[in-house]
Formats: sequence, C-alpha cells, structure tokens
Amino acid sequence: MSSNKRSKAPLAILALAGLAALGYFLLKPSGDEAEEKQRNRAAAVAVAPVEHRAIELRRVFSGALEAHSKFVVAPKVAGRVHDIPVDISDVVSRGDAVAILDAAEFDQAVRQAEADLAVAQANLAEAKSALEITQRADQRTTTLRERGIASETEYDNVQAELLARQAQVKVAEAQVIRAESSLESARIRLGYTRITADWSGDEDRRVVAERYVDEGETVSANEPLLMIVELDPITAVIYVTERDYGLLQPGQTARFTTDAFPQKTFEGKIDRISPVFRESSRQARVELSLANPDHSLKPGMFVRANITLDRVEDTTVIPYAALSRRGTETGVFLISDDAKTVRWQAVTTGIRSEESVQVLEPPLKGRVVVLGQHLLDDGSSITIPDASPL
Repeated sequence: MSSNKRSKAPLAILALAGLAALGYFLLKPSGDEAEEKQRNRAAAVAVAPVEHRAIELRRVFSGALEAHSKFVVAPKVAGRVHDIPVDISDVVSRGDAVAILDAAEFDQAVRQAEADLAVAQANLAEAKSALEITQRADQRTTTLRERGIASETEYDNVQAELLARQAQVKVAEAQVIRAESSLESARIRLGYTRITADWSGDEDRRVVAERYVDEGETVSANEPLLMIVELDPITAVIYVTERDYGLLQPGQTARFTTDAFPQKTFEGKIDRISPVFRESSRQARVELSLANPDHSLKPGMFVRANITLDRVEDTTVIPYAALSRRGTETGVFLISDDAKTVRWQAVTTGIRSEESVQVLEPPLKGRVVVLGQHLLDDGSSITIPDASPL
C-alpha cells in the first residue's frame, strides 16, 4: 500500500510541471507581439528647432609671434669694443650710435693718409713749377730758332724736356688723386668705428632684442653685436593644411588670443601666404600682421588665431548633435506635427561652426532630435519632456 503511494507521487509532480509549462507557452506573447509592444513604447528624447540663419566656417590655428623685421648690428671693420651704450629692451632711433670701437689705429691711418696727400700735393706743385720754367725755355728757344741763333739740336732738347715736365705733372696729379682717395678711405674706416642703427623701413624707433658682446671684447668684421627688432606691427606665423589653404587670402581678418593676456583679444590680418608646402609636414606658412602699439606682444609668444574661412547667409542650420548614422546614411530624426512620432531623413551637410551644422539638402523645417537617437527608428513613438529645448 505504501509502495503504491510512493510510486504515484512522482507522477503527480511531473503532471503538475507539465501543466505549468503548457500554460506558460500558451500565455507567452509571440515574437511579433513583443516587437509591436516595443515599438509602441514611447522613447523620451530631447529636441531642438531647425533654424534659418547665417553660419560661418571658423578655424583656430596655433602659431607663434615673430618680429615684423630684424636688423642685426655688425661692424664693418675689426677692432676692440670701446663702448655699447644700449642694452636689451632699450628703444633706439634710426641713426643712433649703438656701439663704439677703439679708433686709435684708425686715427693714425687718417693722419698717415693726410701726410701722404700733403707730400703728393707738394710734388705736384714742384712738377708744375718745373713745367712753367721749361715752357719759358721753350718759348725762348723757339724765338732764337726763328732768328737762326738756336740750333735744331737745342730746340729738340728743349722740346724733350718740355714733354718730360708735362708727364711729371700728370704723374703728380695722379698721385694727389690716389692720396686723396686713400685719405677718404681712412676717414671712412674711422667712421666705421662709430656703429649706428641705420635700418630701412618706415619705423623710426625699434627695440634692442639681443646683445651679443660686451665692452672690451675684440670683434671681427661682420660679427653680430646687437639685434634690433620692430614690434609694431608684430607678425604672427601659423601653418595650414591643404584643406584650409584654398580658403585663405591676403587681407582676411583674424582674432588672436595668447596665454600672456587671456582676457584680451587682438585683431590682425593676413599679409602673406607661402606658395609652397613643407614636405615634412605638408603645411604652408601664413604670416599675419597685428597692431602692437604698446609692445605688449613679444616675439616668441604662443598665439591662437581664429579665422573665418567662409560665411553663408540665410541657410538651414541644425545642432551638430542632431546628426546620426543609419547604415551608410547620415541624417536626422524629424519630429512629427503632433510631436508623437519621428521620421528619419537623410541629409547632406555643409559648413560646421562650433555646435551647429549647415544642411544643404533637402529643405528642413520643424524640430529635430538631439538626444536619444539610439532609441529610435523611422516611425518610432516619442515623448518630449518639458525640459527639452525649443
């Protein structure tokens, strides 16, 4: 009896389990029903309006400042530095003496040249005096010859002496010219011991940027002594890639910021665009000019240049966050008029400016989804919380 009861109990448990499993499969919704419920479930999204306004293509380029022009002060003659009256950051005017070399040797050369000139002038005077005497002798001999008193030999001797005296005068004159030239050269070399800042350009005042030697040092000809730079205007140098190169042109304006003055914005314009690209970086050099009347900007400072490369008036603009990809298409989800569903729309974009992007086609209006696209498909139901931007 007890044995029959024990054998029937497992059978009852199995029967109950079978009934439960059958009920589960009978009551479980089909796959199509589950998908339908999932589609009908509204997704919360954030939206933004489609705008019709102007949009600009801007780029920010990093670069550095350089002096607008540089003038390296160097002596034309070798010598010992006697004095350098200027130092770094001093302002100098065009024509100021910025270095003096020891001039003793050059003074002596001038005196020697003056003495040589005096000797040459004395020789010339002597030659001219001798020529005058010979000319008078020639006149007497010619008269006597005409009277038959002087012989042909005497006449020929006087003529030969006359020619020799004339040649001596020419030689003496040439020696005077050479002595005068030597004196002028000596004076010029003496003048080279006073080294002045004679740069070219419109700026009459510049700043000493570098000083390479001190008093007492001996320098050779053309050895740099000082570097004098022009700081107003100052030049900013940036490098651009091929993508932006064709959108730049001389005269374009730019706004600059620098870490030295984070709260201040400077304005400038493009002066020069290099016609070649560097092979190592595939970038081209672009020079921009900035007004710098207070000399607050210095060569070597790091700057960021914000340049407007293109601008389109009255075009369709949407937030960049509205763009999403579905397969190979880039598009947006447009909000229906009743704000309950969305429609997928592939778009072609143009200029991107910061957080906005231009839509070239097709024409759009209304609102687009900017947050929650991953929950959506074409025709999905949505709900828009009150906090969504309008």
